[in-house]
Amino acid sequence: MPAPDALLAAALVRDPAGPLLTFYDDATGERTELSATTLANWVAKTANLLRDDVGAGPGDRVAVLLPAHWQAAAVLLGAWTAAAVVGTDPAGAVAAFAGPDRVDAAAGAGEVFALSLAPLGRAFAGGPPPGTRDYADDVRGQGDRWIEPPVSDSALALATADGTVTAGDLVEIALRRAAELGLVVGDRVLSTAPWDGPAGWMDGLLVPLAGGASVVLTVNPDLDLLQMRVEAERVTATLGTGVPGVRPL
Repeated sequence: MPAPDALLAAALVRDPAGPLLTFYDDATGERTELSATTLANWVAKTANLLRDDVGAGPGDRVAVLLPAHWQAAAVLLGAWTAAAVVGTDPAGAVAAFAGPDRVDAAAGAGEVFALSLAPLGRAFAGGPPPGTRDYADDVRGQGDRWIEPPVSDSALALATADGTVTAGDLVEIALRRAAELGLVVGDRVLSTAPWDGPAGWMDGLLVPLAGGASVVLTVNPDLDLLQMRVEAERVTATLGTGVPGVRPL
């Protein structure tokens, strides 16, 4: 069974240029679209940041304290690409990645990277919060390619309340869940579900990748806009918020 990095690799082969993750924030009006190629570039930079800057090695723990966001996808997949064990507990982690409202919760990690979550992946205006590093500034200077061998399916990958899941088991769960939901290659999933930990990361990110689907991720959803978005983005399924005439997952 492959590891999570193989799911993105498969998307690159299947459709390198088409939209893989389209992000909307209805509170700010932001729309950001990432192809598999663009997302893979961010993932490689994040993996290189962890390895070359932080000094993280396979099996080291990385805490992710981020909401549903396109940069959260880059961080999660980047950490898995670097063979890190991803979780939400920063205590003893080599690095933590936190949004502006969760920086204090990231204390205890060796390095804390703060994400402004501003449109276009901008850095913090005036610098990051005290005691943190600005992910947007630090990641951009990293290499555009990850040249290490694929992650072993037996490598530990996800820390949950029930124990640690291997990379292969994580993908197997995602594949099984995609089949249960009836996802097929080419599906376009409108998701308003939160990414508040392993369950959210699974359904919001890994399951669509495993099923060959792309995601229209919407935060702070304006219900009046969702029906128009379904049509504009050619949505075929919804997760989190139902839209009349579109199959719910």
